[in-house]
Amino acid sequence: MSGTMRKPPKYCQGFLDRHGRPRWYLRRPGFERVPLPGLPWSPEFMAAYEAAMEGKTQPGAKRIVPGTVSDLIVRYYQTPDFKGLSESTKATYRGIIESFRAHHGDKRVAMLRRDHVRKIVGEKSDTPAAANNLLRMIRMLMQHALDMGMIRENPTAGIKAMKRKSNGFTAWEEEHIAAFLDCHAPGTRASLALHLLLYTGQRRSDVVRMGRQHIKNGVLSVTQQKTGAEVCIPLHSALSTALDRAPKGQLTFLTTVQGKPFSPAGFTNWFRDMVREAQLPDGLSPHGLRKATCRRLAEAGCSPHEIMAISGHKTLSEVTRYTEAANRQKLAARAMETFGKIETGTKNVKPGRKV
Repeated sequence: MSGTMRKPPKYCQGFLDRHGRPRWYLRRPGFERVPLPGLPWSPEFMAAYEAAMEGKTQPGAKRIVPGTVSDLIVRYYQTPDFKGLSESTKATYRGIIESFRAHHGDKRVAMLRRDHVRKIVGEKSDTPAAANNLLRMIRMLMQHALDMGMIRENPTAGIKAMKRKSNGFTAWEEEHIAAFLDCHAPGTRASLALHLLLYTGQRRSDVVRMGRQHIKNGVLSVTQQKTGAEVCIPLHSALSTALDRAPKGQLTFLTTVQGKPFSPAGFTNWFRDMVREAQLPDGLSPHGLRKATCRRLAEAGCSPHEIMAISGHKTLSEVTRYTEAANRQKLAARAMETFGKIETGTKNVKPGRKV
């Protein structure tokens, strides 16, 4: 059974009825359960799931009281801002928002004060990243409430994000890459996965969709699922060799053991197992290889804009960190080289002579 089937979408529960047929339901706290057709992740299942999550539930579902947090959330789901997001971003936003709704959905938006928001966010102080993500979602919802006239003042105004020591996903170092490839021989799915991630610099959601149909005249072109940006990446010789070893006749380069395309979450779970097989530290993820790609490009002397052309980043802030770090290394090496020459010159000075 694939990782996708082991983990259905959030709030979904399934069982086999007395006839042996699978039955799936959406069961959210504070709402009546909604039947879902088909199997998790199938088109008909996800269409019904999306409709139910956006408040378009079957007749008889619990009525949402106007002016409450639940009412605000349903209204937000109908906005062009939310509908214009990529599916992966929608899922991320919805996961945080629905958790907030589960605890505070029946409360009136107009009664939410700044001290309430501080307390809600403060309960996640042990995980600053999660706390900041929650604050960002509440701030976004409250701005929408302000725009609609549900509140007069935004209760998140002036609340600062928590300081984070983490730099996000751990970037792979060269020794990690070498150890992974030593463990997973050329021609294996694991080796192919690493080559696709490392030599395209794309997110997992884009890598799992890549296939031979995306390559023309030695250039791999893909439209990023998260941003909608199109990137055109000339094939690196190492990736070209890895693709030559890959099975032919499949829609995607990477598939499950059943021969089906990976879901992004399923791919991450499988890739994590491959990392452990290579006896590498926990925390090395597919996204960490995207960071390694940017690092390599920076160390090769690429400008931020050149790196962005490969990675598809929308802003300079992320890629500039890699180029600045690479430049510091070069400057430090040059400085020590100069320092060494000074030392050598000092040793050659004869005693009694002024330097």
